Amino acid sequence: MGSAESKPVSAHMWKASGPSGISQDLVDTLQSSNETDVSRAKIIETQIQARVAEELKKLQQHENDALRVAQEKLSGAEYKDDAGPTHYTVSKEVEEMRKMLEARKQVRPLPEAVEGARNEVIRCLREHDRRPLDCWQEVENFKAEVKKLEKGWVEKVVS
Repeated sequence: MGSAESKPVSAHMWKASGPSGISQDLVDTLQSSNETDVSRAKIIETQIQARVAEELKKLQQHENDALRVAQEKLSGAEYKDDAGPTHYTVSKEVEEMRKMLEARKQVRPLPEAVEGARNEVIRCLREHDRRPLDCWQEVENFKAEVKKLEKGWVEKVVS
């Protein structure tokens, strides 16, 4: 069943109904050519791919050159001593600010009233470990003391 072709393959034959404006030599050349639409498409595709690859190489080279020039400008700008801050000076200033902040992170002792209210809450919660809601009065006292402390701090900062 599949051993022979179902249709006979015929050669390209040019049969025009009238006289054509094409020379017989051209017709003979086209008929004897082994080139098909597929092979022409492959050749054209190969040529297009080569051209695109060539253009990509040119663009990549151009981008590499532009990047190199920009890096040279930047590296030259770092060593100039102009009015603008350099990477080195900025990082040095940041490090100094970090040291200042670390020095300011001192924990101050709580005032007696706040510490006493805190200890009362802790004592009550330990005594009523099964019923923590019984300690609401101690918690309210602690909140009031913290509110006083915060209010004093805000007044000190604002004034």
